[in-house]
Amino acid sequence: MTRRETNEVKVGSIGIGGANPIRVQSMTTTDTNDIEASVNQTIRIAKRGGELVRLTAQGSKEAESLRLIRQELNRRECNVPLVADIHFNANVADVAAQYVEKVRINPGNYVDKARTFKHLEYTDEEYTAELQRIKKRLLPFIDICRRHHTAVRIGVNHGSLSDRIMSRYGDTPEGIVESCMEFLRIFSREHFDNVVISIKASNTIVMVRSVRLLVKAMDAEGMHYPLHLGVTEAGEGEDGRIKSAVGIGALLTEGIGDTIRVSLSEEPEEEIPVAKAIVNMIDECVNLRQRAEANIVDNTININVNASSWEEMQLKAAMATGALLIDGKAKDLRITTDNCDLADTERLNSLADGILQAARIKFIKTEYISCPGCGRTLFDLRTTIQRIKAATPHLVGLKIGVMGCIVNGPGEMADADFGYVGAGRGRISLYKGKECVEKNIPEEQAVERLLALIEKGNT
Repeated sequence: MTRRETNEVKVGSIGIGGANPIRVQSMTTTDTNDIEASVNQTIRIAKRGGELVRLTAQGSKEAESLRLIRQELNRRECNVPLVADIHFNANVADVAAQYVEKVRINPGNYVDKARTFKHLEYTDEEYTAELQRIKKRLLPFIDICRRHHTAVRIGVNHGSLSDRIMSRYGDTPEGIVESCMEFLRIFSREHFDNVVISIKASNTIVMVRSVRLLVKAMDAEGMHYPLHLGVTEAGEGEDGRIKSAVGIGALLTEGIGDTIRVSLSEEPEEEIPVAKAIVNMIDECVNLRQRAEANIVDNTININVNASSWEEMQLKAAMATGALLIDGKAKDLRITTDNCDLADTERLNSLADGILQAARIKFIKTEYISCPGCGRTLFDLRTTIQRIKAATPHLVGLKIGVMGCIVNGPGEMADADFGYVGAGRGRISLYKGKECVEKNIPEEQAVERLLALIEKGNT
């Protein structure tokens, strides 16, 4: 498969884009101030094949902890590049850029305040003034990154677009792309090109359409930055793998993408084998996609998949058909296989339904939008997800968000009917749609209160 041509970006000892292979990465779930736990988890990710490891840095203390983590990893001869994840505090990005190989900043909250979901009006003069304020704050950061040879990821999330962007573009792929391009233009004019781009969403349609639109926008302005791909809040187990393969696979089979992360609500090292499998299947899935597109009958994709394991079957079928379904070329899916061990019609039909749901074609079960967790997570994510899933499998078509913190929580849950969001250590806020209806509930009461809210809202 011919990949879209991009510039090479150096991140420590590895290159992203250019002639480099597609890189796979993950993110720690440990408290960044817990040096030993963060180092150990980083090493586990690296041993599974993770080529970059991201850690959250909420404040200056966490940013300073990154220095100690880098030192200890070096002492233990683990040279995997580290990426600092920054939200809401541009000063922290300045500190982190001195210690790690790459810093991720989010245009939605780098300078702008957290999204309020209120429609605000900006005059042209006010809008331009905001862009100048962003540029003024970015310039010192760019200088620090230049001096320390630190790469930057401009990471836009559908769930954390600024109110300013929302005022002009709404909750649209166009708004997501413009949020990215505003920052990219500043970096480009400053001749700082050690930049990687990501545009992510929990909705696969929004994610795919936004990345395609970004590619067109960059091409129009002569930009060739490498792209990082991922579906946020994909969930866990089969659902998380299918959803990730639908979104990421749709783009990889079009030659778009230089590095990926599969965001699962599982231990972070478990993301790596899935990501590597997706990368290794690209060429085969391109061929499968081409055959499937020529075999659409009565609005149904008919695809025969050869696989040696069930997970391989899941990933191949989702990757090969994701773009076709997202683009509306069919409304149904039929999967067959020549492998007798996997030729269980009921199971294959269930897989087809899962792919159709991931592509937003039809809903045949409850939809869980759950984040993978990170050092910002404020409660026991995995236990909570299991309790909620155990109590709600019968609510077909209902979308329930389970988010570790407020960074993307309320935004990504705008697509959910109900949401459970970490509000503080051991405290939870509950949402109905975009509205926070109960704040700072003790964690031990929160699942039951969420279930009561869902029951009340569906009676």
